[in-house]
Amino acid sequence: MLDKKEIIKRIKEELTTTEKQIIELRELTKPIAPENAIGRVSRMDAINNKSINDAALQKATLKLNNLKVALSKVDDLDFGCCRRCSKPIPLGRILLLPHTVTCVNCAV
Repeated sequence: MLDKKEIIKRIKEELTTTEKQIIELRELTKPIAPENAIGRVSRMDAINNKSINDAALQKATLKLNNLKVALSKVDDLDFGCCRRCSKPIPLGRILLLPHTVTCVNCAV
């Protein structure tokens, strides 16, 4: 398993990436002004894309919050260890699901 400094570094990198993604998604989810002279089909596409981007924004915001929680718990004695089998949880899983408390095998 990686040391805590490496884990903190990776979580902070992921935090930065996720924050940038949220900024971009917020820009994409702004309402479409009705006075914009776009066609009906283009407007429907824009509305559809907005809903997809809204969902992505919610997911990114949740991930950001979970990464912050994970960063605050890095110094806990049981951080990164599976609660069921006590084996280390891979860093990739921690970054993907920062709130996870089980390894992949135990999560099934």
